[in-house]
Amino acid sequence: MDGLVEFKTDDGTVVVVEGAEDESGSRLVARGDGTVAATRTFEGSLEGVRAAADAALRVFRDGSLKPDSVEIEFGVRLTAEAGALIAKSAVEGHLVVKLSWSPERPAGPPEAGPAPLAVPETTPRP
Repeated sequence: MDGLVEFKTDDGTVVVVEGAEDESGSRLVARGDGTVAATRTFEGSLEGVRAAADAALRVFRDGSLKPDSVEIEFGVRLTAEAGALIAKSAVEGHLVVKLSWSPERPAGPPEAGPAPLAVPETTPRP
């Protein structure tokens, strides 16, 4: 069963997350409330995932595809010893990449919109 892992941020704030157990078989000793103290800061734990996202963005932004936008989604597991890991789904590693392009607009002046509707003038009745 997954337990609670307590991370501290660089400024000392405590972040408690539901962590995944390490599959190595070794277990850290939990406090009386079942919470395990992480060996890294929260930011330090996420650094590897940030570097992976940065590398993936470079791969999809550079090159011949030239998308207008890139979305990358990682599933992240937090463990007390290893920190943040890219989570594996039921089948393989979890990574979703979405690339999008806007339709090309023709060169030249922008098209004029529809003409405004004419409103008939009304004259007051005597």
